[in-house]
Amino acid sequence: MKRVIPVLVLSVAGLIPVWRYEPSTGTTSTTEAASTPSVSSSTSSSGSAGSTTFTGTTVATEKGDVQVQVTFEGDKITAVRMLKQPNHPQTTAAVPKLIAETLAVQSAEIDTVSGATLTSDGYKESLQAAIDAEAAAASASPSASAAASASRTVAGSTVATEKGDVQVQVTFEGDKITAVEMLKQPNHPQTTAAVPKLIAETLAAQSADIDTVSGATLTSDGYKESLQAAIDAKGA
Repeated sequence: MKRVIPVLVLSVAGLIPVWRYEPSTGTTSTTEAASTPSVSSSTSSSGSAGSTTFTGTTVATEKGDVQVQVTFEGDKITAVRMLKQPNHPQTTAAVPKLIAETLAVQSAEIDTVSGATLTSDGYKESLQAAIDAEAAAASASPSASAAASASRTVAGSTVATEKGDVQVQVTFEGDKITAVEMLKQPNHPQTTAAVPKLIAETLAAQSADIDTVSGATLTSDGYKESLQAAIDAKGA
């Protein structure tokens, strides 16, 4: 045992220099080459349904090219991946710090890592390009919430009854019924009294599955049929 221990110590010591200067293969870098120098975007295949991934520009530095890929959940940065980086120990040490600060501040306004100024500057430039691409994509199309809140008015079919024609017009905010207006209704006291009840129940039930008003069966049935036609037309 006295002979074995020195041999092991020397073996480990001999490996240390090799390990320290081996190119980084950690999760902060990749061997994949990004062929497109301009900003591009794609839906993330590994993230949640609401995640998007944007690739920043390739920035040439004296040490080598730098390019980052950023994953967003909504407008929040959730991951940063290095697609290109200089093969240099200082860069390998700096990248985790740059990514950690990006996730913390949620922008490219981060500090330069001491000893890796060129890589830091290239990283921030590529990162900002990816952030700008995400912002441009978000402003190019209305958000889901804005689309859902859009107001739409739909007229139902005209339903003939023995008392007269019935037709309703329905206003939607997204999928919610916010107003109902009678376009046609029988000129009858019982209909006049029934309509406010039918409208109030529609707004409460948010559907045509409502009760018939006593004494105004024909109007109620015509109202529900026209209302359902408007709801169906809105969904078409």
